[in-house]
Amino acid sequence: MQAPRLVATDVDGTLLDPDDRVSGRAAAVIGRAVAVGVGFVLVTGRPPRWIPPVAEQLGVARLAVCANGGVLYDAVDDRVLWARTLDPDVLAQIAEAAAVALPGCGLAVERVGNGAFDDPTPFIAEPDYLHAWPDSDNAVVHRSELLSRPAVKMLVRCPQLSSDAMVAALAPVIGDTADLTFSHPRGLVEISPPNVTKASGLADVAQRYEVAPADVIAFGDMPNDLEMLRWAGHGVAMGNAHPALLEVADEVTASNSDDGLALILERWF
Repeated sequence: MQAPRLVATDVDGTLLDPDDRVSGRAAAVIGRAVAVGVGFVLVTGRPPRWIPPVAEQLGVARLAVCANGGVLYDAVDDRVLWARTLDPDVLAQIAEAAAVALPGCGLAVERVGNGAFDDPTPFIAEPDYLHAWPDSDNAVVHRSELLSRPAVKMLVRCPQLSSDAMVAALAPVIGDTADLTFSHPRGLVEISPPNVTKASGLADVAQRYEVAPADVIAFGDMPNDLEMLRWAGHGVAMGNAHPALLEVADEVTASNSDDGLALILERWF
């Protein structure tokens, strides 16, 4: 590959090290790339409100594709540029299907406003939802409230199962109603509108930069990165990646704990 014109990277398990930090080496090479006119975009399952701490470590990050392709967020202006949502009737259909495929599962939804922090309850979960991460910033509501407004993402939680097993159970009953993926290996599936993936969000950003897919390099580590790595001209899986990514990547680099992203970008910058 020639020097890329757009660098796209997942955040957790890819850009961030195991201590949730951007290494000095990664920040430096990204800064050098941006300084010579290369575009840079974060592409993550995170919501917009979890982007500023990452952007601050880089100093050059403006655009972030969030919620697995559901939101394009401007971190400099704190502005949601667009959002792709699941309507309440579709949320209800998914909830019914999940109850059939995974009895006893817990549900939550992610919502978004005009900025990262202007919705007072951006993440809401029903009482039986068991969080995958500590100190979650959710409100607890009844399922009727969960399904009452559009959401950029629904989360289904079964901590006793693997996420791979959950996708296998949900896919036949969800069909083409929504897109299923995951970024956490232990019992958490993330559901987006049909055909909304990191690839669809990245394609919008590439168009804004007037960059062809062949000139995009993308980094990732989990199944929610699959479509993005396939779409980009050069898809790079981290050394710590899920086996599904190792199969489709154009290249496998070192792990996120060993500066795998910087190792690749330092070829050109």
